[in-house]
Amino acid sequence: MIMMQPSHFVKTFLPSSFIKRRKEIFRVNPTIIPAREEAKEIKVDVYDYDSHVLHHHEFNSVHTCKRFKDNGKITWINIDGLRKTDVETVSNEFHIHPLLIEDILSVGQRPKMDELDNVLFCLLNMLYFNEESACLEQEQVSIILGKDYVLSFQEEAGKDVFNPVRDKIQMEGSKLRTAGADYLCYSLIDIIVDSYYVVLEKLGEYIETLEEDIIRSGNEHSLGNINTLRKELIVLKRNMNPVRDIVNGFMRSDSDLLNEKITRYFKDVYDHIVQANDLVENYRDMMMSLQDLYLNKVNLRMNEVMKVMAIVTCLLAPATVIGGIFGMNFQSIPYLHNQYGFWIAVSLMLFIPLWMIFVFKRRGWFKN
Repeated sequence: MIMMQPSHFVKTFLPSSFIKRRKEIFRVNPTIIPAREEAKEIKVDVYDYDSHVLHHHEFNSVHTCKRFKDNGKITWINIDGLRKTDVETVSNEFHIHPLLIEDILSVGQRPKMDELDNVLFCLLNMLYFNEESACLEQEQVSIILGKDYVLSFQEEAGKDVFNPVRDKIQMEGSKLRTAGADYLCYSLIDIIVDSYYVVLEKLGEYIETLEEDIIRSGNEHSLGNINTLRKELIVLKRNMNPVRDIVNGFMRSDSDLLNEKITRYFKDVYDHIVQANDLVENYRDMMMSLQDLYLNKVNLRMNEVMKVMAIVTCLLAPATVIGGIFGMNFQSIPYLHNQYGFWIAVSLMLFIPLWMIFVFKRRGWFKN
């Protein structure tokens, strides 16, 4: 993949891509259910463990998942690639409500949290920043917490932020190995929220680069770049803001699936998502400030042009007046028939503007 630097993004703004991205962001109708493209293949990643034993399995079919239910261990089944029949098969084996199945298979669903049939369900998006297109990308993740198991459904196998969780599971004696399924669910949500900061840092770099570009040059593409980043911040806020309600739902839940000690860990996630939302608001304020900065830069440049034109007009005014006086059709004009009259007039036309320039400099009118 070709990595695009922030400065390169600022210099290469394409109106067609801006229009296409705008349609993707604003043309969202929740009453129209978009068709999901079935995954060509799936990957089932299973971690079956307790404090002493860990078994890791990888399958290409969901029909082997049933044997991990109620086996006395903590089980995490992660399914990459969604197909309707596979999701229904796994959900039926673990007695998942049909409404939750619809949410898993939905497209563009708003992040949410539900408690239904003695399971806790949450749906949220993993966010990535595409360096090549300078746009945010999102992947929907559905997490189901049941008795001694966690099910997670992802759309694509190539994008994943769960590797730190997998590494901790493989460490004997880690908190994940000694705690229950509720701590595993917390860890998955926590790593998704932490990954938001990576996107925020990248957007922050682009905003800083754009600010420097506006101060330095402020060309005709700057306003378009500002609007582009504002659209990405809209996507970011749309995906991050509801996560606060999800975490708050876990904190306030009375479900037996959540241990009171584990519920306290969600307070840390809540603090992180609140801080992330505050950063998004700060970035939005910065974008408004950048827009004002751009407009001020344009006005300043226009003022500089008008200043030069005003100075030129003032310097030419004495010559215009003198030429007008000596050009009047009167019989008697001083120095009209004098042999030095022409040179006296030209000298005045040159001396007076030079004297005006001296006065302007003394008053500091030429300073920026």
